[in-house]
Amino acid sequence: MPTTEELGIALAEDVLKAVEELGDDAIINEVNKIVEASSSGLQEAYMAAIRAQRSSARAREHLDARLKRFRATAAAEAAPTGE
Repeated sequence: MPTTEELGIALAEDVLKAVEELGDDAIINEVNKIVEASSSGLQEAYMAAIRAQRSSARAREHLDARLKRFRATAAAEAAPTGE
């Protein structure tokens, strides 16, 4: 049987996929209200997972952008100047 945390993580992953497909962040709060009405533990795990997933995605976007800029600069510096 999955733990409350595992259930919260799985639910958060499914909800974030739905947000991406539907283009509607409101579903996060709708699901939160449903879960909160019956299980405060699951609600806390769900919202923690939502925050963690979104934070991780933002951090990865930042990291990817930094690496892209660095690689572009390095490639430009390594390119022959044609002199």
